[in-house]
Amino acid sequence: MSTPQGHHFLQIPGPSPVPERVLQAMHKQIIDHRGPEFARLGRDVLAGCQAIFQTGNPVIIYPSSGTGAWEAAIVNTLSPGDKVLMVETGHFATLWQKMAARFGLEVDFIRGDWRHGVDPAAIEAKLAEDATRAIKAVMVVHNETSTGVLSRIADIRAAMDRADHPALLLVDTISSLGSADYRHDEWGVDVTVSCSQKGLMLPPGLGFNAISDKALEASRHNTMPRSYWDWQEMLKPNANGFFPSTPATSLLYGLRESIAMLLEEGLERVFTRHRRLAAATRAAVNAWGLEILCLEPAEYSPVLTAVIMPAGHDADAFRKIVLERYNMSLGSGLSRVAGKVFRIGHLGECNELTLLGALTGVELGLAAAGVPHRPGGVAAAMANLAGRNADPAVP
Repeated sequence: MSTPQGHHFLQIPGPSPVPERVLQAMHKQIIDHRGPEFARLGRDVLAGCQAIFQTGNPVIIYPSSGTGAWEAAIVNTLSPGDKVLMVETGHFATLWQKMAARFGLEVDFIRGDWRHGVDPAAIEAKLAEDATRAIKAVMVVHNETSTGVLSRIADIRAAMDRADHPALLLVDTISSLGSADYRHDEWGVDVTVSCSQKGLMLPPGLGFNAISDKALEASRHNTMPRSYWDWQEMLKPNANGFFPSTPATSLLYGLRESIAMLLEEGLERVFTRHRRLAAATRAAVNAWGLEILCLEPAEYSPVLTAVIMPAGHDADAFRKIVLERYNMSLGSGLSRVAGKVFRIGHLGECNELTLLGALTGVELGLAAAGVPHRPGGVAAAMANLAGRNADPAVP
């Protein structure tokens, strides 16, 4: 295979491309993580994270993957044998459910079709039936990365309130934070889980827990064993900008810069940009005559679009052709939808021209792979971005 030329289009739904500003910010010599310069860095990123999560409460940063942040949320709030309510919205919701079971939690797992988000009415019904208040937490994924479905967290919180149930609300924002509107405090979330390599535009390696007062109180009384993940051990040194163990200093430099970029653009503008790019992507998919995996328009993800391959065609074979011929990586289908869908990421440092280049690669790839489709998807996306109908008669 010949050496690829030109820019590589990384259009998977994370890790996302790292902006040049962030790369340069990380290109620094390591400093004393017990010294005053680091304390300033630590205070900057901890305060900046509060702005991104939209919370006045603590945000804890771990040197970890998002999986580690999942674990931290569990071990700090729940005890072995506790009952939790979870919903099968896709591959990652299923993985979090499996983790919960391994910690000895009793999981009531509402089954799903991988094409819809969490149904708030189903949550309300389950909680209303729980007369003994045995359910200690509702655990849901905000943006299901495997399916391109966004669940309505504010509606879930409202459903919990209508049921007048004291369960904690734990939310995975691993692929949505910094790309989709998310409000930890306003939406009454108790633990928000996230990580660095998606909307925060960093390399993998940082995990986050944003915590409410109620969650912090639960952590003082639950009995799940923990050491490295213990919030209490993190919060003590965090008060002065430090960490109890060796921090990922280079990533924290990058985090400070990525937070600055998001706040300079303005969070609402960031979210609007992502919605605009997602709508253009869907316009292209519809013009090609292909099917979007997400069935509910109110749940379309601004982060990625999952596309169903026509019957008799393999999504991974198509992705291989796109990579080898056009130097572009598309997201694969995971577990239940492996080989059946491909995913177009449009998150992080992505603008109109980047997206149109990616969609051009998809359209070229569809033709090269012999996938049945109608031409004109890129033109439809351009028309959508220009704010007019994809009508060839329009000048």
